[in-house]
Amino acid sequence: MQYSKSSVLALLAVAPTITSAFAPSHVKNVQLPLTSLKATVDPETITKKEYEDICGVNFNQESLEKRLVRTAYLYPKHVEVVEDLAPVVDQMVDNILLETGEKSWQPQDYLPDMSKDTWYDEVKEYREMAAQVPDDVLVVLIGDMVTEEALPTYQTLLNTFEGCDDPTGTTDSAWARWSRGWTSEENRHGDLLNKYLYLGGRCDMRSIEVTIQHLITSGFNPGAQKDPYRGFVYTSFQERATKISHGNVGKLARKLGERNLDKICAKIAGDEGRHEKAYQTFVTEILKRDPDGLLEVFGDIMRGQIVMPAELMTDGEDPDLYENFSNVAQRLGVYTALDYAEIIEHLVKTWDLENLDGLSSSGEKEREYLCKLPQRYRKLAERSMNKSKKATDDVIPTKTFNWIYGRQA
Repeated sequence: MQYSKSSVLALLAVAPTITSAFAPSHVKNVQLPLTSLKATVDPETITKKEYEDICGVNFNQESLEKRLVRTAYLYPKHVEVVEDLAPVVDQMVDNILLETGEKSWQPQDYLPDMSKDTWYDEVKEYREMAAQVPDDVLVVLIGDMVTEEALPTYQTLLNTFEGCDDPTGTTDSAWARWSRGWTSEENRHGDLLNKYLYLGGRCDMRSIEVTIQHLITSGFNPGAQKDPYRGFVYTSFQERATKISHGNVGKLARKLGERNLDKICAKIAGDEGRHEKAYQTFVTEILKRDPDGLLEVFGDIMRGQIVMPAELMTDGEDPDLYENFSNVAQRLGVYTALDYAEIIEHLVKTWDLENLDGLSSSGEKEREYLCKLPQRYRKLAERSMNKSKKATDDVIPTKTFNWIYGRQA
């Protein structure tokens, strides 16, 4: 069946009225901004001017960026609050993130220089020092490195937080600049640890690389649900957990006399500490503007459990790889149930929940619940660790890890 040009235009003109009858109530009557659709319009079918009149679009970059800004949210109040935080985020970008380029530290600063004539001696000395690291510490270091190398997943997560995304990839908003700057700093961590392990010569790097690819492919869902409040409570917790883990591996390296690994872990832990401060500052500012909303989210998260970013870790052979890795970390005191309790206590104190007032009745209940939570978790952690210690007093359970060529740790 053939349609005339005039009949097609008439149908397109009434299409918005027809479709609006089937649109959800929350999106009816939403005025969409103009956009730039990079399409070629066949002038024999319809002129560019007619196309723009019908579709309400034009063809310039500015309108594209406007259109990519969302016009409807799941959490409109939360978006309003985080948008109000833009000046604070600008301060974090300027004061927390380091300068890029020559003024910032890079992985090569902590590695042998392969361009020098003395490269062989440098690598030999590097390997001799790395040889002091026992297999159990090596396994924890590998697990930490794999977690860092899954960085693309974490940047994806940040871009799901409503009101904090980077819709064009080069958006000049405070939140978008924070996301890209944070990612650029975090990117150094996996690079440096990866090269350290490679130069040490005691790991099956292919098995490790397979694990990294599996982890990125599997993805990561901490239950943020696109909510910026949930996202920043989670990142406040997780950045501190990562700082603790890297810091404790560094302490073990120091005791072993492995100065290179000690310096590496200290540098990475320092980055995590700066990032932790920023995310906790974001939550502090949210509490000033919407305390009830933030406490509701914080309480809900803690009634569940913080999802560790590498929980879907696998090397394709060991289905319990993450559990086995985390058990070694717990046994060495790198990251334990007590650390989990300590982080909750730290957040409660940092956000001064004990003295938070002006709450609704439901907000007050959440505040009381959260303030009592650290002590409850501490008791549970101590009980669990004592039980584990008794079970391993005679024999320390070990597992085989493909990461270290089938050796046990």
